Amino acid sequence: MNYELFIAKRIIAGKEYKSSISSPIIKIAITAIALGITIMLIAVSIASGFQHKIRDKMTGFKGHIQITNYDNNTSEVSTVPISKKQNFYPNFNTISGIKGVQIFANKAGIIRTATDFEGIVLKGVAADYDFSFFNEYLLQGRLPNFSLKRNKEILISESIANSLNLKLNDTIRTWFPSEKSSMKFKSRKPIIVGIFNTGFEQFDSTVLIGDIREVQHINGWNEDQIGGFEVIIDDFNQLKEKGNEVYTSIGATLNSSTIVDSYPAIFEWIKLFDNNVWFIIIIMVFIAGINMITALLVLILERVQMVGILKALGSNNWGIRKIFLYNATYLIIKGLFWGNLIGISLLLLQKYGSIITLNPKTYYVSIVPVDINILTVILLNIGTLVLCFLMLIIPSIIITKIHPSKSIRFA
Repeated sequence: MNYELFIAKRIIAGKEYKSSISSPIIKIAITAIALGITIMLIAVSIASGFQHKIRDKMTGFKGHIQITNYDNNTSEVSTVPISKKQNFYPNFNTISGIKGVQIFANKAGIIRTATDFEGIVLKGVAADYDFSFFNEYLLQGRLPNFSLKRNKEILISESIANSLNLKLNDTIRTWFPSEKSSMKFKSRKPIIVGIFNTGFEQFDSTVLIGDIREVQHINGWNEDQIGGFEVIIDDFNQLKEKGNEVYTSIGATLNSSTIVDSYPAIFEWIKLFDNNVWFIIIIMVFIAGINMITALLVLILERVQMVGILKALGSNNWGIRKIFLYNATYLIIKGLFWGNLIGISLLLLQKYGSIITLNPKTYYVSIVPVDINILTVILLNIGTLVLCFLMLIIPSIIITKIHPSKSIRFA
């Protein structure tokens, strides 16, 4: 029989335990544990949500890896075409972990209305384009269909539509500079079939999605000439590795760059979330541990007589320490239970209720994103429990300093 656990349970279940002098201190310790795990869950989930949402939006617009002509290195616009006939298209069979390869071509231009104009980049895509990203953020209309002959259907952002007072099914007037002369412009009249809003203002304010054959026709390219390829990978965590593999697999006249290489400032910014989260976790565990140490010491001092009696009956120091460590572990688990209940409830409320909003021009998202990872929740709870328990072992040494005769007489 584990008599230490038995005594610990009797102490916890006893009425005098709940009305003792240590009761307020114990409640404060439980509250500290609950508050700590709540803050840690919120910090980790929101940081992860920001990272996933921002990088998903960027890869939705640009793909994970872009393959272009070397002459297009410093430009968002496709100026020098490359051949669509490559051994890695439409499938990158030489590299594992590649979800797909899709073609694109960009063309800078302007939208002109009777009263205003706006600079835009028409991104031409083909029937093999993965529209799942834009389908998620589609507000009105439908996705364009590029599987048939060349058409004038386009997707436009809500930002541009509001700026120029455009609406669904409008036929708009666009102008694009000629490849032969920058003084000559070619006019097109695309039709708005869908309006999207990703909340990523850097792209929403300029990008239109249209047929790649329109871009080819404007530039005077043949059907095999394109601006480049977008490579979609299965696991973002392997981006650097896959980026290197792609670079070594393509021709000498082609260049590849990952989305991180193209937008380093944004990815450095979202990396800062990790540092902030670790700082919060360390502070919260430290505070919770200090409160539990205080509670444990009060519990021990409150039961000096019991410690003396147990020692007089032959119990060793480690056995008596285990009684109080079991007691403290129960308090930690109780705090973790309430902390998880409160933290996960708040996260679910934000995830499905979108309570807290943000300025997308500053944070790249319009709503605070939440990513609840079950494994992360479990690891946070186990880590907090283990660290707090380890912090309690040293102060429990005070039990070894209690002498049976003095403690019994003191009582």
